[in-house]
Amino acid sequence: MPQPTQNQVHVDAILTNISVAYFQKQENFIASKVFPIVPVSKQSDKFFTYTKNDWFRDEAQRRADATESAGGGYGLSTDTYQADVFAFHKDIGDQTRANADAPINVDREATEFVTSRIALKMETQFVSSFFTSSIWGTDTTPSNLWSDYTSSDPLGDVETGKRTILSTTGFEPNTLVLGYDTFKTLKNHPDLVDRIKYTSAQTLTADLMGSLFDIPRVFVAKAVKATNNEGGTEAYDFTHGKHALLTYAAPSAGLLQPSGGYIMSWTGVSQGLGATIGTSRIRMEQFKADRIESEVAFDMKVIGSDLGYFFASCVA
Repeated sequence: MPQPTQNQVHVDAILTNISVAYFQKQENFIASKVFPIVPVSKQSDKFFTYTKNDWFRDEAQRRADATESAGGGYGLSTDTYQADVFAFHKDIGDQTRANADAPINVDREATEFVTSRIALKMETQFVSSFFTSSIWGTDTTPSNLWSDYTSSDPLGDVETGKRTILSTTGFEPNTLVLGYDTFKTLKNHPDLVDRIKYTSAQTLTADLMGSLFDIPRVFVAKAVKATNNEGGTEAYDFTHGKHALLTYAAPSAGLLQPSGGYIMSWTGVSQGLGATIGTSRIRMEQFKADRIESEVAFDMKVIGSDLGYFFASCVA
């Protein structure tokens, strides 16, 4: 006796309560968190810099009655910035939008797609601007890599970096940026684990690591990028490598305020906000399509190279 089969009584349809996309969490991106963002109204401009040495010399003298006081002055010069514009778009055809099944929302997905690509670009620009060698006052690779749990001394190495910065600037480093592999290695390092094993049962978090290093802010860079070209064999890696950056970052931008770096963010794009990614919908009637486009303009600028101490390839 013929009976309906399972395939005949059910037609496969798209589930409307789940979909899968590798959309990285915003917490993975640290480029806009380390140094203060300075909204600027022009794409390029100048700012004043004061001669550091003039503020550190001990030149005050005893003053005898009715005599002139000792005096001095300070040098003043200018530096410049250039906020480059970065943009990325995705086009949505009218036919595609009209034919899309639930739960697909082509506009929302296009917006998330283009903004995530801009966020990733900011991470890679942070690396090339701040998180590599030949940028800061000191570059070093520990003689015993921190992955050598027997011989290395990460606490001592960081203390050396803190003293180096403090002794030449008067500012104590307040920020430590770690590539994910560096963080993973440090959180299992016996020297750090031994410091908390009698007082805490929790694993070493970034905040707890900061308390051990006596550094208020610790950022762990977790962003991932594809290293292959489109259509090539898929390959992935962390954006920030196996490095660490110790620096002083000003709590906020301001007059007479030094900082390892500033991010000059041009308000002429990003819908006038500067500090955020601006996203626009552009109607292209000749193509019967909408373009979803994100853009941002910034210059990740080293302000005080002597306020940074870079550990290159500090883990295996």
